[in-house]
Amino acid sequence: MTTKGPSRKNIIIPMSSDNASSFMRNSSLNVANINRELRNAKTDILVDYIKSDNTGIMVTTNKIA
Repeated sequence: MTTKGPSRKNIIIPMSSDNASSFMRNSSLNVANINRELRNAKTDILVDYIKSDNTGIMVTTNKIA
């Protein structure tokens, strides 16, 4: 039996707005660094993008862990 479900997972990381804006200035570099570490850990999960949220930042991955 197969079920349809979400193909992405959002991870909310709470942080202050100052830290979030600093993190978002280098978001493409941060995505590359996170993906490199995930590949080193031999997972098949990769980060697609990072966006700013009212509670911090939201990291969206390519599949559910």
